Amino acid sequence: MKKLSSIIPKYSALPLLLVVIVNFSVYSGVRLFYKNRIFHTLTSYLDNKIPVIPIFVVVYFGCYLFWIVNYILISRISKEQCYRLAIADLTGKLICGIIYIAYPTTNVRPDIASSGIFVDMLKFLYSIDAANNLFPSIHVLVSWNCFIGIRNSESVPKWYRYFSLFTAIMICISTLATKQHVLVDVFAGLILSELTWQFALRLQINKTIDSFNQEA
Repeated sequence: MKKLSSIIPKYSALPLLLVVIVNFSVYSGVRLFYKNRIFHTLTSYLDNKIPVIPIFVVVYFGCYLFWIVNYILISRISKEQCYRLAIADLTGKLICGIIYIAYPTTNVRPDIASSGIFVDMLKFLYSIDAANNLFPSIHVLVSWNCFIGIRNSESVPKWYRYFSLFTAIMICISTLATKQHVLVDVFAGLILSELTWQFALRLQINKTIDSFNQEA
């Protein structure tokens, strides 16, 4: 516990826990509203030109490690940055949930006949993840949060900020190369991330919490 507390500041424990709970609640909960619904497809001409590249499934799965590391890293920068990340993340996920229910989307995945380690991983991905909850892409939303949370932080080495940018971009590409998402899903995820990050800045939730604690 001491080692854990040295990695995750006490003030960030609850916000990070809420982020995880809301993520799974939204992603799984909205599917309760999908019975007898009409699903829309946003696949474009350009999407059809993007080939399936099975090796990108490694990037797609590997993003979870990237998320964990960067969310903890961002929360360690300061309490203000931690609250801003949590509010941006939670707001983005709730907006995604509303859109998923109001305008459910799907896409047509390729019929893969070949085999191989990366192909088999991709087939496994298709088997555990239904082709819905697509617009906007939560994969893109969270990955971009991982970058913008440290984008202007001088306490984080510049090389790691560039690495996070590169990783976030690769994850965006992986959602397309694995045919998990289409282009409009990716751009919507990027825009939503930027908008909710600015919203969290304007909200200044950390000052509200500090004022409440002082009054109490």
